[in-house]
Amino acid sequence: MKLLGLAWLLACLVVPFGAYVRLSQSGLGCPDWPGCFGRFSPRYAATAITQAQRRAPDGPVSVDKAWREMTHRYLAASLGALLLLYALQSLYRRRQRLSAILLLVAVLLQGALGMLTVTWLLQPLIVCAHLLLGMTLAAGLAAGLWSQAGADTEAVRAVRRLSRALLALLLLQVFLGGWVSSHHAALACAGFPRCNGAWLPPEPLEQGLGLRPVYDGAALMDMQWLHRLGALLVSLLLAWLLWCGRRAPQLRRGLLVLGLLWAAQVSLGVANVLLARPVALAVAHNLGALALLSATMVLALRRQEHPS
Repeated sequence: MKLLGLAWLLACLVVPFGAYVRLSQSGLGCPDWPGCFGRFSPRYAATAITQAQRRAPDGPVSVDKAWREMTHRYLAASLGALLLLYALQSLYRRRQRLSAILLLVAVLLQGALGMLTVTWLLQPLIVCAHLLLGMTLAAGLAAGLWSQAGADTEAVRAVRRLSRALLALLLLQVFLGGWVSSHHAALACAGFPRCNGAWLPPEPLEQGLGLRPVYDGAALMDMQWLHRLGALLVSLLLAWLLWCGRRAPQLRRGLLVLGLLWAAQVSLGVANVLLARPVALAVAHNLGALALLSATMVLALRRQEHPS
């Protein structure tokens, strides 16, 4: 379990650091993959970076951005190496082989999406898929560490069913958050809970997921409305889950953690809007989403305890 624990800690660093890279406009700091201008490190690509920055002073390439991007790649590669070791260890010991292989496949897919994120010039769908799989991978590692078997009462079964529904809704909400971020729509709505002084969107929510090719101001507002609507649905379902869980004392600690994480995440989301999305708060919001998703997955994957 030591390798799994190290992999989880590293994943909890890789995911928010990836958000920092995106939010600091460093995603194309190295416009090729896996190296930086064909070199292993920005240190050895200094001449190419300087030339690119000279050609486009306000472009995506600079020394600082290159180091941020490559640091993220180094961390992600380290995570992949840990999960490879974990898979080999699981195959040798003949324990948890399926989960280890699934984790290894997930991190390999994540690497491929990371490559496409750069080579396809930050296409929103690829960015969102990269974010979604990264968070799912980290949450899966958390579930592998803390999901345990327990007594299977009616209340526990109800919590498990609602947790799985909440997990699906949270994954959709993560996608919507990535969609907002990748289209730079985080500040399309000023104020909370109203958006630019309005309680309802000015038009039907038909542009928010890109159903129209032109991303004008109304489309960006729709993206924000959809993300806020998703947050409302998550809040309602989570409140119902907590209410149903009051009859399952064995889950009290997990449900308390879930409720606290939800309160923190909502607070961070509101603060990002009211404070014009400072990078530190935006990264914290990303980390909060990861924590909430992980706590939900631990509950959703709780196993039934079989009598001996």
